[in-house]
Amino acid sequence: MNRDQALEIVKEQLTDHRYKHTIGVMETAIWLAERYGADPKKAELAAIFHDYAKFHPKEQMKQRIIEEKMPSDLLEYSSELWHAPVGAYFVEKLIGIQDEDILNAIKYHTSGRVGMTLLEKVVYLADYMEPGRHFPGVDEVRELAESDLHSALVKSVQNSIIFLLKKSQPVYPVTFDMYNDLVMNGKD
Repeated sequence: MNRDQALEIVKEQLTDHRYKHTIGVMETAIWLAERYGADPKKAELAAIFHDYAKFHPKEQMKQRIIEEKMPSDLLEYSSELWHAPVGAYFVEKLIGIQDEDILNAIKYHTSGRVGMTLLEKVVYLADYMEPGRHFPGVDEVRELAESDLHSALVKSVQNSIIFLLKKSQPVYPVTFDMYNDLVMNGKD
């Protein structure tokens, strides 16, 4: 599937604002992939489809998580996490993308996980720092990403966890585990 076909498919699922975000994530993911040695074509497709299920009805996403035996603890945390694994499922079943690397990059773009692949890191970070994002700390992450993917990733996860803590919101344990893994195991 080429870029134009993928963008045409995803545009039907997104608001104009989210579509613009998707373009920014795609361009950033390609840049990061080329800079750090991930497959740019896989990064492009994963980025295009990363928010495919973003506006899917919450009750239907919840049902899909249950029916497909996705981690049930997802349902105990913010529904903002749900669109990533549900989106990966839809991209595989409805769009026909079978590449596990692409599907996992979509699946883990919100929560992260221990032992993320380079492609997963690229898409996670691209989603965080695409040019349309404007919030405290994002410019520092962009600057770090120029020369050190690992440090940029650690800082982005730190910022996300601190943001949730300041709002007295729970942090998904998989994200804490990812952060600990990144810090304790250092650079790739």
